[in-house]
Amino acid sequence: MQGTTTLIIIAVYFLVLLLISFVVGRKSSDNNAFFLGNRQSPWWIVAIGMLGSSISGVSFVSVPGMVRSIDFTYMQTVIGFFFGYIVVAKVLLPLYYRLNLTTIYTYLEQRFGKYSYKTGASFFLLSKTIGAATRLYIVVLILQTFVFDAWNIPFVVTACGTVVLIWLYTFRSGIKTIVWTDTLQTLVMLATLVLIVVQVTKQIDMNTSEIASTLMHSEKTRIFVFDDWHSKQNFFKQFFSGIFIVIVMTGLDQDAMQKNLTCRNLRDAQKNMYWYGISFIPVNFLFLVLGAMLLMLATQNGIELPTVSDEILPLFASQYLGKTVLVLFIIGIVAAAFSSADSALAALTTSFFVDILGMQKEEENKARHNRIIVHIGISVVFILVMLLIKTFNNKSVIDVIYTVVSYTYGPLLGMYAFGLFTKRQVNDRLVPYIAIASPIICGALGWVSTHYWDYSFGYELLMLNGLLTFAGLWLISMDSSKKLRNT
Repeated sequence: MQGTTTLIIIAVYFLVLLLISFVVGRKSSDNNAFFLGNRQSPWWIVAIGMLGSSISGVSFVSVPGMVRSIDFTYMQTVIGFFFGYIVVAKVLLPLYYRLNLTTIYTYLEQRFGKYSYKTGASFFLLSKTIGAATRLYIVVLILQTFVFDAWNIPFVVTACGTVVLIWLYTFRSGIKTIVWTDTLQTLVMLATLVLIVVQVTKQIDMNTSEIASTLMHSEKTRIFVFDDWHSKQNFFKQFFSGIFIVIVMTGLDQDAMQKNLTCRNLRDAQKNMYWYGISFIPVNFLFLVLGAMLLMLATQNGIELPTVSDEILPLFASQYLGKTVLVLFIIGIVAAAFSSADSALAALTTSFFVDILGMQKEEENKARHNRIIVHIGISVVFILVMLLIKTFNNKSVIDVIYTVVSYTYGPLLGMYAFGLFTKRQVNDRLVPYIAIASPIICGALGWVSTHYWDYSFGYELLMLNGLLTFAGLWLISMDSSKKLRNT
């Protein structure tokens, strides 16, 4: 009965998304609508939707689980995020709007040349395809475990069905639809989070003020770490890494920037970025509060927690908090997963269609037909990645994938920094080699530092990766004035 109820709720939820897609896309389903939403999106709608797409289904289960191992120190990174959003709003958004870009990687072609352009777009496509498909896999696996296994439905059917549902409400108008559907999904996710916190509060044998007092005096709610430079949770590592994570994973990411480019003008896009950055802080804090409360509940009731922190919330939802919380939990991760995966699917379609194939200048009907084919192709790749991970059936595979993906944003950081803050011209043909060499060198340095220097790199590896790319570009460049004299 529980599985049936959950399935009915998901079906109704999807029908609402499909209705929104129909209403939004009935007047315009051309490529301009798919790629840029006709630049008519209200900034506050974009801000709400971006919040949901940033908090994927993985975040929904991972952030509460962080409390057991690193307390509330993740908030140091979140605070850094806010300042990163200010940099994006002040530095990158004005550039993108001034150049009137459809994809942000077109800037690399204008600044350096074709090889740099294709390299930047390819790094994004690799990162986003693997990362988004892996996040979606984790959510599909949760749905499979809690809902579809009871009906003996194979995982491949669940995976294909999930991707098909996302494709159905995005294929008509793409980003124009997504900015509205993501708003709904964000509101559903936040409501679910609050309701779960309320339900957990009822389970703890304390009143609200006692719970608040216990949390305030708990070691698990420690936020700042200033005294241990070797720790990955050191404030300065976390804070500055948070700034650069936002710069590369929002400001240099077509997925996030595509929503911003749908705003009516630069001023609206900047307002969206500021409010989105502010709202990210209390939402993540509430996830951490939920994690701390789950640890309190486990202590009170002698509950043995799983070894993997990501399994703590699913454990409580499925076994200790009742059917209502389980249904809420599943709805929440579905909303978060759809919000993250639909925008990734649209962004990947846009980047591959424009950056790799260069088909945006074709006649409209032909271009629209080809765009739909690309959209289908990216969806199939999503399914194949999920099935590949399922075949290995090993959580370490997911960790490896995320590690590989984390290395690919460094070259983008270095390339954009070099383009924005120098006037030098690079040897465009050599840029791909620099972009590939930098992550490899970072990986080697990470291994050496761990095994011989007793130092483990954290998120700061991203900054090192970008710095190596910047240095490599400098070595293959020359002053633009010298190049002009030589010609």
